Amino acid sequence: MVGTGYVGLVTGACLADFGMNVVCVDKDEEKIAALQSRQIPIYEPGLKEIVARNERAGRLRFTTDLKSAIEDSLAIFIAVGTPPNPDGSPDLTFVRQVAEQIAEHMNGYKVVVTKSTVPTGTGKMIEQIIQEKNGRHEFSVVSNPEFLREGSAISDFLRPDRIIIGAADARAVEVLKEIYGPLYLIETPFLITDVASAELIKYASNGFLAVKISFINEIARLCELMGADVHDVAKGMGLDQRIGSKFLHPGPGFGGSCFPKDTSAAADLARQHGYRFHIIEATVRVNAETRRRMVQKIVETAGPLAGKTAGVLGLSFKPETDDIRESPALSVVAGILDEGAAVRAFDPAAMENTKALHPELHYARDAYDCADGADFLVLATEWNEFRALDLQRLARLLKSKTMIDLRNVYDPAEMRAAGWKYAGVGRR
Repeated sequence: MVGTGYVGLVTGACLADFGMNVVCVDKDEEKIAALQSRQIPIYEPGLKEIVARNERAGRLRFTTDLKSAIEDSLAIFIAVGTPPNPDGSPDLTFVRQVAEQIAEHMNGYKVVVTKSTVPTGTGKMIEQIIQEKNGRHEFSVVSNPEFLREGSAISDFLRPDRIIIGAADARAVEVLKEIYGPLYLIETPFLITDVASAELIKYASNGFLAVKISFINEIARLCELMGADVHDVAKGMGLDQRIGSKFLHPGPGFGGSCFPKDTSAAADLARQHGYRFHIIEATVRVNAETRRRMVQKIVETAGPLAGKTAGVLGLSFKPETDDIRESPALSVVAGILDEGAAVRAFDPAAMENTKALHPELHYARDAYDCADGADFLVLATEWNEFRALDLQRLARLLKSKTMIDLRNVYDPAEMRAAGWKYAGVGRR
């Protein structure tokens, strides 16, 4: 497993739990040293236990020695980062580097598996690199996209909706089926397709989910303008089995390491082929507008922000992760700061990561310390511990009983009956 970021570490640990012998490789010596000491660099429920269990069993190890890892392995998974370029296209520098090193150190037949999210055509690029640099050994290139959700990645890996295998030869398919044998035994759907289709499936899936999020956020705005309730509208939509209820939860927009990057990459991929992916482009625009609208909602509810202090609950892009990449909560924080307010913030996992970006914030001990002395409270990420707060205690700590609930955790009627000035998203 080349790369010990989120995807590589979770995938490597879970494959070891399937009984595979897995070596995870990274050029970051500090990260590898930490992993060898069983220090997990990311917050993911259950991951620490799986890593420790499989290290003890001798099935999982960590190294910076890519050469020996390639020589000792039949299947080599590429799970390196593909960060966005300024134009939205993915930067494939690390993928190219790994392909070159695989070619250099191959000592027999290898199955090269792309786990990183990459645009269609990357598999062909990897094949060309290896073929040009090492024509002595047989190899296969496979696309095996991941569909892990941060915060529930372990369960997603162990009980996936599907396994996608994009390959050009039966030999490689059989190797992947053997690797994922435990999932085949529990009748997980396997889709065997060509490499290009498998590469596009990941972008198509994430793009469609992002469309649903932006769509319901547009519906939420209409509800606010028309006096309707987005919870009722979303429920009515979701009961239609052709639509489904998932990803119909309005809020401050999508974020994280996948949706923003993958929607931009999908739009760029279409442009490279002379086509405008209008729905995806609109989805990206709506997401940006939704974030701006959340700051407007705060101003409309709390009044002019200059000289005030905001209490912000939640900094990660979603619960059960410390990931702040493209976090809507941080967009809200930035907007509040731009309006001239100070921010007291609390997040169960993401404060250390946030301090590097926003050292000027006051980082609280808990939700109540966050509210202490603030003029109003913003609920930006729906961690479970924020779902049943002591509202009377909060009222005593805040300067005014004002809450802007960007995740619709609380009931508007109950909040107003308790004397709160309350605003949700798309609620009556």
